[in-house]
Amino acid sequence: MFDQHTLAIIYVCLMGLSVILYAILDGYDLGVGMLLPLDNQSESDIMVASIGPFWDANETWLVLAIGLLLIAFPQAHSLILKELYIPASVMLIGLILRGVAFDFRAKASFGHKPSWDKAFKFGSFIAALSQGFMLGLFVTGFDKSLVGYSFAILSALGVCAAYCFIGAMWLTMKAEGELQIRSIKNGKKMLIVTFIGVIAVSLTNLALNPQIYLKWFTWPNSIFLVPIPVICTILFVLTYMYLKHLQKFKDQFLGLPFIMTALIFVFSFAGLGYSFFPYIVPQHLTIWETVAAPESLNFLLYGAIVVVPTILAYTAYSYRVFWGKCKNLGIIKL
Repeated sequence: MFDQHTLAIIYVCLMGLSVILYAILDGYDLGVGMLLPLDNQSESDIMVASIGPFWDANETWLVLAIGLLLIAFPQAHSLILKELYIPASVMLIGLILRGVAFDFRAKASFGHKPSWDKAFKFGSFIAALSQGFMLGLFVTGFDKSLVGYSFAILSALGVCAAYCFIGAMWLTMKAEGELQIRSIKNGKKMLIVTFIGVIAVSLTNLALNPQIYLKWFTWPNSIFLVPIPVICTILFVLTYMYLKHLQKFKDQFLGLPFIMTALIFVFSFAGLGYSFFPYIVPQHLTIWETVAAPESLNFLLYGAIVVVPTILAYTAYSYRVFWGKCKNLGIIKL
């Protein structure tokens, strides 16, 4: 059906789609978890309700991305998990803690809810920081030097801030009253931190990888690539200005900051993906070196053609069903 070269492109694109959807969808609910107040039970209830119908399904994209990596690029899967075994285990502990806390807080007595809120918040921080740390190690080719670990820590803080940013934008869209006002304020703060983090990580990455610098700033590549950071900067500015004047707009426009934030994620990921293509593991393995046999990938492609659109359709349907403002652990239709 397809040759090995084409299959490598198809599967790496499917992986890229899964990763960016995970970063956006699970990113906002991790952000909501990190922003959870520990001194306001009613606001905590509304925030948890805002992600309740979605958070579990959002993690499907992480499972799909790892599954595609195992199926299509088994050698890369083995190397990545070997190098990231400890932070990946820490991330799973955080995700498990979130899941347990989410379910138990709904059934616990009022006096025990604050403890489960703390567990949910702590689990969200652990998961977000672990993902950022793994991303930092990954893009440096698992550099174990002081510089490599410093970049990984910077990446962890940047991912944490980005998740809080998109989480605040989600709450701006879903909440009302004081919680919405507080979310707008948090969003503006996290936007500035995220913008600084994106610049710092980008400049550090360019300094550490001369090949990436040449990719971006040689003629004629720069004509097509420089607009990516320019568009991201414009989106940051527009989002900040919109948040500054958001209360002047009607409710139907409150989703725009979330959409612009999601676009920032998409363009940032596109720039990162181009920087390292065709490497599936930077400085170690390209997609051509590690792609599986075409016979098996052609067979499995039939399953992917069914599974991926099905997950997309289910995700879209669930968001359509539970769309609206959150209040008192429920959804109010707009």
